Amino acid sequence: MALQARALLTSKWLAEALKVQGKMRILDTSWYLPKLRRNAKSEFKKRHVPGAAFFDIDQCCDKTSPLDHMLPSEKIFADYVGNLGIESDTHVVVYDASEFGAFSAPRVWWMFRVFGHSAVSLLTGGLRNWELEGRPMSDHYVRPTPTEFKASLNRSWIKTYEDILDNVDTKKFQVVDARPAGRFKGLDPEPRDNTEPGHIPGSISVPFHSFLSQSGHFLPKEQLQALFARAGVDLSRPICVLCGSAVTACHVALAAHECGHPGVSVYDGGWSEWYTRAVPEHVISEGRGKHL
Repeated sequence: MALQARALLTSKWLAEALKVQGKMRILDTSWYLPKLRRNAKSEFKKRHVPGAAFFDIDQCCDKTSPLDHMLPSEKIFADYVGNLGIESDTHVVVYDASEFGAFSAPRVWWMFRVFGHSAVSLLTGGLRNWELEGRPMSDHYVRPTPTEFKASLNRSWIKTYEDILDNVDTKKFQVVDARPAGRFKGLDPEPRDNTEPGHIPGSISVPFHSFLSQSGHFLPKEQLQALFARAGVDLSRPICVLCGSAVTACHVALAAHECGHPGVSVYDGGWSEWYTRAVPEHVISEGRGKHL
């Protein structure tokens, strides 16, 4: 039976776990949109949670795809993760250094789960709160000893363009979009060139930052449930999530997991693919054409 782990861990829990030196691997999974001009790996080298390794979603991906950081094959994921010293019974703890408290870490949390590794947790509040609370920081890095990791992809948790296109008519599952509301409505520009904002017909807007408190921690279960209800998302029905490139979409997946709905699927191509391939009537926008 696969090892299970709580989805969310506090900084207090992690600080105590660091003293025990159990079979745990901490991963800094920071990633930023190119226009922010932040180098996540360089920042990691200067400051990170002691003992952490760096997980790069732009390296652990399908490099044959023209789309950003698409899921890799089982072999590529297993090799990448094994080189980080992670085995099938390793408890993985992910975080990022975003000012939001969580930006890219939920994506890596979901990646481990979709490849069959349930022993993965997210440090709620991220490095932002770890540092604010005066927890130890380090600029020292010891390369992990490579080991063997076995990956088994759960394809039912992944949706393709064709799946989403078919669902526009069949409505077999709910589509939840985690991009900010302005981009969803088509009023604010997309961060990627040659892509206009807007949304898929019938999709529901629940911006990723809605799931986080002002301090950057994930909201309690009761508040997450109320958030879904207000948005019109029925947690008893199938859900597929997306954003620009399936990074912050995983905030929705994690929040639904916390509410007892772990089987959320992700549209890996995201809005970047949809906008490129969809016919004009499948791009719903209040501000069509104003951003190019």
